[in-house]
Amino acid sequence: MPPMELLGRSFLQAAGSASTAAPRGGRERGLCFASLGGRPSRRTVRSKAPVGALAERVVLTSAPAERVARPEAHPQSVAARAVVTVRRKRKVEVKEQVAEQMDAYADRVGRSVLLELISTETDPRKGDPKKSNKSGLVGWFEKRDVKAELVVYTAEFTVDAAFGEPGAVTVLNRHQREFFIESILVEGFPSGPAHFTCNSWVQPSRIDPAPRVFFTNKPYLPSQTPPGLRDVRRRELKELRGSGTGVRKTTDRAYDYDVYNDLGNPDKGAGFERPVLGGDKLPYPRRMRTARPSTVTDEGAESRVEYPEPIYVSRDEEFEEGKNEMLSEGAIKALLHNFMPLLVSSVSPDSRDFAGFHDVDNLFKEGLRLKQALHDQLFQKIPFVRKIQENSEGLLRYDTPDIIKKDKFAWLRDDEFARQALAGINPVNIERLQVFPPVSKLDPAVYGPPESAITEEHIIGNLDGMSVQQALEENKLYMLDYHDIFMPFLDRINSLDGRKAYGTRTLFFLTAGGTLKPIAIELCLPPMTDDCKRAKRVFTPPADATSIWLWQLAKAHVCSNDAGVHQLINHWLRTHACMEPFIIAAHRQMSAMHPIFKLLKPHMRYTLKINALARQILINGDGVIESGFTPGRYCMEMSSFAYDNLWRLDQEGLPADLIRRGTAVEDASQLHGLRLLIEDYPYATDGLLLWSAIARWCQAYVAAYYPSDEAVQDDYELQSWYTEAVQVGHPDKCDAPWWPRLTTAGDLASLLTTLVWLCSAQHAALNFGQYPLGGYIPNRPPLMRRLVPAEGDPEYEHLVADPHRFYLSALPSLTQTTTFMTVIDTLSTHSADEQYLGERPNEEWTADPAALAAAQEFAAEVRRAEEEIERRNADPARRNRCGAGVLPYELMAPSSGPGITCRGVPNSVTI
Repeated sequence: MPPMELLGRSFLQAAGSASTAAPRGGRERGLCFASLGGRPSRRTVRSKAPVGALAERVVLTSAPAERVARPEAHPQSVAARAVVTVRRKRKVEVKEQVAEQMDAYADRVGRSVLLELISTETDPRKGDPKKSNKSGLVGWFEKRDVKAELVVYTAEFTVDAAFGEPGAVTVLNRHQREFFIESILVEGFPSGPAHFTCNSWVQPSRIDPAPRVFFTNKPYLPSQTPPGLRDVRRRELKELRGSGTGVRKTTDRAYDYDVYNDLGNPDKGAGFERPVLGGDKLPYPRRMRTARPSTVTDEGAESRVEYPEPIYVSRDEEFEEGKNEMLSEGAIKALLHNFMPLLVSSVSPDSRDFAGFHDVDNLFKEGLRLKQALHDQLFQKIPFVRKIQENSEGLLRYDTPDIIKKDKFAWLRDDEFARQALAGINPVNIERLQVFPPVSKLDPAVYGPPESAITEEHIIGNLDGMSVQQALEENKLYMLDYHDIFMPFLDRINSLDGRKAYGTRTLFFLTAGGTLKPIAIELCLPPMTDDCKRAKRVFTPPADATSIWLWQLAKAHVCSNDAGVHQLINHWLRTHACMEPFIIAAHRQMSAMHPIFKLLKPHMRYTLKINALARQILINGDGVIESGFTPGRYCMEMSSFAYDNLWRLDQEGLPADLIRRGTAVEDASQLHGLRLLIEDYPYATDGLLLWSAIARWCQAYVAAYYPSDEAVQDDYELQSWYTEAVQVGHPDKCDAPWWPRLTTAGDLASLLTTLVWLCSAQHAALNFGQYPLGGYIPNRPPLMRRLVPAEGDPEYEHLVADPHRFYLSALPSLTQTTTFMTVIDTLSTHSADEQYLGERPNEEWTADPAALAAAQEFAAEVRRAEEEIERRNADPARRNRCGAGVLPYELMAPSSGPGITCRGVPNSVTI
């Protein structure tokens, strides 16, 4: 299936018809800590209303008085009430409406929803937890026609006065359909109201006969679990681990692991086979197990579920309704954006390349308008083309990317090319040059001499009078080095039709003004002979017309390398794939009552679902990533190579990464414990603000629960989580000596800081600038179709005769461009139900006042970081983020509205 169909028709079908789509979270929204004082939030916040009151935008309908009157309590008993908030879908299909009515009538004749309270105490005679009688929810039939997003029902209980405090509640759904419980509040006990934050689907008993368990919002370490909840806690974790056998159904809740064996489809033919990722041959993190049957032609490959058919994730990991609405809107744009280029290219093959830069510009000015001759041809073939174009011009026209809003020609400048290494989409590969010339780590017997061909003569004229040695000693030389990651794959990539690549090295000089300037680009190919002159070509800043175009082509190849490494390694591998095992293990090994699970929960939202969708339409064989990036079908093998050779959890934190790349040195006298060698490095300076806020939050939170290192070591749920994430989630690297230890409270705080950083700020910095900075393809081509010609080549004469046409022919074609733009448009979009760093969906996520106070301080520090970022972007001395035509750096600014904003740091990997 072509990529545009995957993003267009498939997305549209899924968003419009998925019967299992979760209703929108009440996330527009519960009180968030970021809204408590200080600078007003940019986003709509919905406060939680008291029970029985009217919440803003939501009708909480009370049951009729005669049906909710509490039973008279015996003097030795307690009369209690459970108030259950059920979230309904806003858009319900006819079949679902009929099913809802049937459930309502079934409820009236006794097929009700039953609740049972479980005490924190045990019965001294039996040793079992104290339990209430089962009580049915009241009002389901009466409220069957209520048009509200949240509907409140009640259940009444009378328990012995010695019942104790409710610590859990079970829910048995005897209806025919699942429903979504947002929260349960139990009132009437001397200990005060008990809050249960559920946010979960409850399956009917015909699917899952066991009652669902929800725990109070009071956090308990395993050793501190009240006696009445110990067995319940263990049973619930066992349920979440599953049996490890059988095909997963969409209604299941189990979490376990598997290799990436579902990216290809060998049943479609040899060209659709893809190797298994995970194992000795191609090491990789593990993904969520779905356990579908194997393919017919390869028992080692799992059969695929093609989008929009649902792929398994645990039921509560599905998108909520607001997220699906965002994807639905993107699907319409994708359908139209990709439909017209396909028509144009099918009717007029000559139009597959851009004739000039005006054709690229017209994608934003007029959309993809058709010349009259093409109109006439298309009308003869497809009469409704005129109607599509007339009625959908706003959708056919692409939004203007930020990179050309302030300066249409910024992308041509060398200073902008260099600035984006510090403040662009991929600011995490720039490194300090410490040895000249640069040296490869690859086997010289296979790839030739390891030394770079860049010599002192190439760069000496651009060092402001310094020698190379002096520039090295004064930390003035920096590099983007993609030689070793691309070189092992170049022969295979360049044998693909319409794909051409080099392994590139780019040297920069740090000027007195704090900006970088490119001083040399090396383009490398595997040597064909021992003395192959074309294996390493060096380009320097141009001095004449021809060398200007050669330099531009060399920069385009660097950008293509950079785009591939960004998407396959820094974005997908480091913030999506490598985090998945930690999320799976957290659900399998830590109870919802565990304080560390409570800390991590908002940082795990949607990630498993996003990763599952990626396996369907992005990283799969012949999917969007393979279609849009130069490595093609070898994209994921390159990602595996990087995981095997480069990824280390102990170097994933921001300070460790900056030091590893030589862009910072340890310095205890500095605020963050290190000193940046490029002072105006927007990604690093803003990132350290958020890193420090996250670190202090994690340290304060850990200190509240672990008074000693022994407490960390004795926490078997915590230790099981980390051990499983490493041993089972990352088994191909589990024996590496660099894995962080988890023996002290400091170890735990450091580990949590790294994980929260990767899921929030690191992902945001790498994701939400993709369309604003990469939507103008000449600025950052993800795919190259031509090598740089050398004098004497036939193509060299074409370059000299028509340089801009040759340049555009080396970039992606029209259909490749529009498909890629549509993809990154969706990837760069914030949904309306986003939850940003420092926010929590409601204030009842924990009952611990110390944790709430620490969270409020964290939110306040995040707000202060945002204010500091705004000040920096207005400082003309910071030339990498302020100046004529220079974009401010806002990718680390925590707040954002919905849409493409080039800012905003969600709590988790949500897209």
